[in-house]
Amino acid sequence: MMLILGASEDQLPVYLEARRRGIPTIGVDVRRDRPAYPYADVWLPVSIKDHEGIVAALDGRRPTAVVAAASEAGLWSWHELSRRYELPYRFPAGAARASLDKSEFHRIVRATGVPGYRWHEGGDRAALTRAAHDIGFPVVVKPPDTSGSKGISFVEDPADLPAALDYAARFTTPGGPLLVEEFLAGRNLTVDVFMRAGQVAFAGITEKRLVPGPRFVIGGHTGPAAVAAAVRDRLVLAAGRLCRAIDLTDGPANFDVILRADGSFAVLEANARLCGNAFPLLMRHMYGVDTVAALVSLALGEPFDLTPSRDDAGIIHVLASPLPGDAVLTAVDGVARARALPGVVCCEVYAEPGAVVRPFDQSANKIGYLVVTGPDTATAQARLAAALDVLVLRFAPAPAEPAAEPAGVSLPG
Repeated sequence: MMLILGASEDQLPVYLEARRRGIPTIGVDVRRDRPAYPYADVWLPVSIKDHEGIVAALDGRRPTAVVAAASEAGLWSWHELSRRYELPYRFPAGAARASLDKSEFHRIVRATGVPGYRWHEGGDRAALTRAAHDIGFPVVVKPPDTSGSKGISFVEDPADLPAALDYAARFTTPGGPLLVEEFLAGRNLTVDVFMRAGQVAFAGITEKRLVPGPRFVIGGHTGPAAVAAAVRDRLVLAAGRLCRAIDLTDGPANFDVILRADGSFAVLEANARLCGNAFPLLMRHMYGVDTVAALVSLALGEPFDLTPSRDDAGIIHVLASPLPGDAVLTAVDGVARARALPGVVCCEVYAEPGAVVRPFDQSANKIGYLVVTGPDTATAQARLAAALDVLVLRFAPAPAEPAAEPAGVSLPG
C-alpha cells in the first residue's frame, strides 16, 4: 500500500494516480473534510508531522511506498517513514531540513555560491529590529518554518515592524526565532525541477501571479516565464546545484527566485516537493510531462519518463474570496460552461454555497482553480478572461459572531 501524507486538493492528484494504477492507498490527515478523503482505502486521522503517531496508527501494516506532495509539513515524516520501512525511495534528511527551515536554506545558498540576499534570524525583538534597520527598509518578516505565505509581511515603515513580528510569531513555535530579510525588487519566478541520478531531468519556469498586498500570496502562475535562454540556463543550473547540496539526487523540488532587470537573480526558498496550486497539472498540459506519475513511480522504485512532448503556454488562476474578512460563498455558477471553453483544462471549486471562507491571505484559504493553456501566452490570457466571464462566484461578509452575554452577578440579599 502507498501511504500518502496529506489529503488536500493539492495531494488529490497523487491519490488519483495511485487509483489509476490499482495501488491501494493509506491517507494520512487529521481532517476528514479533505477532498482526497473518499479516495483513500485506509484513513489515518493523524497529523502528517507526527511520524511516530503514524507508525502507531499503522498498527503493524507496512507501506510499500510513502509520498508527500505540495506541502512542507510532511517532509520530515516522509524521511523518517521511508527510512524506517526501508522503502525503495528514501526521502533525504537534508532536503527536509532545507525545506522546513528557511535559515538553514539561506546557509546552504551561501555555501554553494548561489546568489542569495541579506537576512537575520533570531528570537530577540531588539536584535531583529536592529537587523531590519541595518538591512534597510523595506524588509520582509516571516517565520522560518512555514509555507503558503503564512505569517509573511512586507514592511516599508519601521513603525509597522512590531506588528509584523507579532503576526509572524502567530505561525511558528511560541517564543521561537523569526526572520527579517532584505526585500528584493524584481520578477517573482518559480523554478520547478525533477531530479534523476543527480541531474535535472525536467525543468519548468513560471512567473508568479502575486495578489496585491503585503502578504506575497500566490494567486497563480503564468508559464513559461518570459526569460532569455541564457537566464533560463543559469536558473536551472543553480537549481540543480542546490538540489545536490541538499542531497536531493532524485525527485521534485521548486525554488522561489527573484529575477532582476539586469538578468541577475537571487534564490529565496527551496521546497523539496511537488508544487501546489495545480502546478503539476499545468506542467502536464504545457509540456506533456506528468510529474505526479513520475513521483509515484519514484516512490515505488520504478522507472519514469520526463521527456517533454509539446511546448505550450498556460496559466493557473487561484479562486478565492476577494473580501478582507471572513465571507460566505453565496453562489457558484458557470463551472460547466467554463470547462467547455477552448483551452480550459481545469475549473474546480471545492467550497459549496453557504460555506464560510477565509480571506485570501495565505495559500490554504483558496477555494479552487482555473487552469488554461494555449499555443502562446496571449492566447492563454484570452482564454482565462473568457472563462472568468462565465464563472460566477458570489461572496457576502460573514455574520459577526454574537457578543457573549455578561455573566450574571449575585447581589447580597
